[in-house]
Amino acid sequence: MRILADVNLCLDILLERSPFGDAAARIWALVEQGTVEGHVPAHGVTTIHYIVSRERGLTTARLFVSDLLRVFKVAAVDQAVISRAVGLSWRDFEDAVCAAGAEAAGCDLLVTRNVKDYRDSPVTAVDPMTALALVEGTGGPRGVSEARGAYRRRSRQGKQRDAGRLRGRIHAR
Repeated sequence: MRILADVNLCLDILLERSPFGDAAARIWALVEQGTVEGHVPAHGVTTIHYIVSRERGLTTARLFVSDLLRVFKVAAVDQAVISRAVGLSWRDFEDAVCAAGAEAAGCDLLVTRNVKDYRDSPVTAVDPMTALALVEGTGGPRGVSEARGAYRRRSRQGKQRDAGRLRGRIHAR
């Protein structure tokens, strides 16, 4: 399965955005393990660097982008992708570029917390918990609720360990 992670998913991990960081870290781990092929939009890398450098400093931003590029592939944002995004005629052009980039990269899913913003996307947009349920083979509405239930039952310490895996590597540098 090939996914495109939107910018917020990446930022949720490093900026420890509760409660979103845990699911984002689990998706990151699946990409890192090779269970799924993960992509980020090219324009998103610069946005991520800018926001992380503002929130956590330039060194942390560089380290995070390096880790991001080690794990995820970059979905091109070229003239064809921009033209496709313009043709989508969405109010939020950045979202249109993400959707067009996901389509051009051959992604099966676009993973975002803002699913409603992608309802007309050429690539199916799902929230992180739904993506996890689909990747882990528990897809469908029942599978999604089961995945959410199992996720909630995990110990707080286990969730923090999963979410902190990437942050620990970055902060240790």
